[in-house]
Amino acid sequence: MSGSGGTRLSWTDLPSTVRDGVADVLRSPVVEARSQTGGFSPGSADRVVTATGERAFVKAVSAAQNPDSPGMHRREARITGALPPGLPVPQLRGTVDVDGWIALVLTDVDGRTPALPWRHDELAAVLHALEVINHAATPCPLSELPVARDALAEDLAGFDRLAADGASIPGLDGLRDLADRGVKALVGDTLVHTDLRADNVLITAEGAVLVDWPWACRGPGWLDTLTVLVEVDRYGGHDTDELLRTTPATRDADPEDLTAVLAGFAGFFLDMARRDPPPGIPRLREFQRAQGEALLTWVRRRQRD
Repeated sequence: MSGSGGTRLSWTDLPSTVRDGVADVLRSPVVEARSQTGGFSPGSADRVVTATGERAFVKAVSAAQNPDSPGMHRREARITGALPPGLPVPQLRGTVDVDGWIALVLTDVDGRTPALPWRHDELAAVLHALEVINHAATPCPLSELPVARDALAEDLAGFDRLAADGASIPGLDGLRDLADRGVKALVGDTLVHTDLRADNVLITAEGAVLVDWPWACRGPGWLDTLTVLVEVDRYGGHDTDELLRTTPATRDADPEDLTAVLAGFAGFFLDMARRDPPPGIPRLREFQRAQGEALLTWVRRRQRD
């Protein structure tokens, strides 16, 4: 199951004020729009073409689809708009914030999401893109971003919440301690995405482009490599532990710290999976359950080895 949990709007569903605002940003009306699938936003996601032949990518949402999504779009606009040129990320062309709607107008990336299970060449392209970011965005060029240790502390305390509710998970106390170690390990000053999986990647002829940056933080340079390997391990076909040992971003990290962060994410997903689905994203909990169970299996495998 890939990251696809919302019911997307199309370009024609957007209010005329939003579409007119996009035309103002692009200095030409949109004459063609092709909706994109994937991801968990219930808003729109369209590759558009203007009357002058210019291409762009537009994503828009309002609180009517999900009360939290507009804030995420605004945060992503602030972050993406401040990123320096030269990184493998889309550039922000402009925003439209009108009548409770927020739309991001970004450069159109001529690419596709990676195949699942992950192909070796596409995974290599993503790991190379992360290497580029590690070199170009350390220290992090956005000093105002939160430190990952602080931003993720509550998320990675999922096993504490499960224990408080009497969940029956073998070795729960040890998992709580391990996850706590994982939070303490999230120290660094590299720009990190923190939410990498196939639906947040586009593979192009030139390499991988990483999209959707609302959760960006300052953290260890190995964090994004670790999180993308979560999905790689779940789908199989790769020796993810060997990749952690040999990939430049992770090979010098403490293996116990990596296991601890994986445990923290396992607790997050398992805790979230038992909640009601958020508005407009009906399949999110199913995804989180599958992700959490697979992660817990990986953590226990690493503890045995």
